[in-house]
Amino acid sequence: MTIEAILWDFGGVITSSPFESFNRFEEKNGYSKDFIRGINSTNPETNAWALFESSQISVEEFDGAFEKESRAAGHVITGNEVIKLLAGNVRPRMIEVLKRCKQDYKISCLTNNVRAGKGPGMSRSPENAAEVKAAMSLFDYVIESSKEGMRKPQPEIYLLACERMGVDPANVVYLDDLGINLKPARKLGMTTIKVLSQDQAIEDLSAVLGIGL
Repeated sequence: MTIEAILWDFGGVITSSPFESFNRFEEKNGYSKDFIRGINSTNPETNAWALFESSQISVEEFDGAFEKESRAAGHVITGNEVIKLLAGNVRPRMIEVLKRCKQDYKISCLTNNVRAGKGPGMSRSPENAAEVKAAMSLFDYVIESSKEGMRKPQPEIYLLACERMGVDPANVVYLDDLGINLKPARKLGMTTIKVLSQDQAIEDLSAVLGIGL
C-alpha cells in the first residue's frame, strides 16, 4: 500500500467537535445528553439536518423543520439555535500536523457543512473565521457538502474528493470522528482513522504513514 493523499474531516478533527457544544447546550437547558444528535440521526437521509447540509433547504426552512423535529422528540429547539453551536475551535497541533503532511502528501478536506456563518467552518466570530480560513488555506482541495449538493456518507462525495486529488481510494488515508462517515470510505478501499481525540488521531496517523508527527 502506497499512501499518496490524506483526506480530513474538519469539525471534530481539525477543530473541536460541535458535539461538545451540543452537550453544553443540552446540559444548560436540562435536556438529555445527545438529544440533538439523536434528532440528527433519525431518518438520516431525509431529516432537516441532512437536507440542510446538502443545500436542499434554506436557513429559514431548516429553522422551522428542525424545530418541528425537536418538538416531536420532546423539546423545542429551533434550527437557528443549533446553527449557533456549530463552529469549533481550531486545534493548533493539528495545524502543525497538516503542515508536516503537506510536505509529502496531497491533503484535502471533506466536510459536511451548511450555508451559515462565515466560510466552510461555519464560524460565528471574525477571530474564529480567521483561524478557520488559515487552516483551510493549507488544503489542496476543500470539498463541502453545502456546495456539492451531496454529503457524507454518500459514496459519491468520497469519489469526488479522490477525483479532484487525482488518486485512487486505495492510496488515501481518511480521518473522521464519526464511524458512519468512515464506513463508506473503508468500503471504497481507503485506510480509515476514527478520531477520538487529537493525540490519538495524530498517533494513529503517524503509525499509518510511518513518520513522526
